[in-house]
Amino acid sequence: MAGLFYQVRLFIYHTEAQDKPDDERRILSAQFEIMERRLWNVIAVPSMFLVIAAGITMLVLQPFWLQQPWLHVKLGFVVGLIIYHFICQKKMKEMRKGIFKWKSTHLRIWNEVATIFLFAIVFLAVLKNAVSWIYGILGLLAFSIIIMLAVKIYKNYRAKGKD
Repeated sequence: MAGLFYQVRLFIYHTEAQDKPDDERRILSAQFEIMERRLWNVIAVPSMFLVIAAGITMLVLQPFWLQQPWLHVKLGFVVGLIIYHFICQKKMKEMRKGIFKWKSTHLRIWNEVATIFLFAIVFLAVLKNAVSWIYGILGLLAFSIIIMLAVKIYKNYRAKGKD
């Protein structure tokens, strides 16, 4: 998770560097590309494979968990997180080619999507069936709204600081 969080943070800095003067932009972009590639190849990708292997091992050792509804939902969020991982990889490749489709605000919101996945996965694993699904969904929705509001508030705070 730390690799994914930091990767998107680097995307934000890389995107914001595109607004700098040409010399500064080239130097920063080259450095961000090195940092993104190293973080991805040394931390994020190997960690993803280790986590998947650990999850499969856990299910082989505890196959009865596959009969638990909470685990089905959790695995759905895990699949969503893996998709998130590959979307980040696609973004990294686009940025290397000089394609910056998302603004830094969009990337800040994207960074919080990983937080929502983390929150859902951990709470499902800890609470299992202890909380009603309705309360769980409402809690996740409320958490998501709070995070998105925080991003908007931060955006407004940054915009006022530039004035």
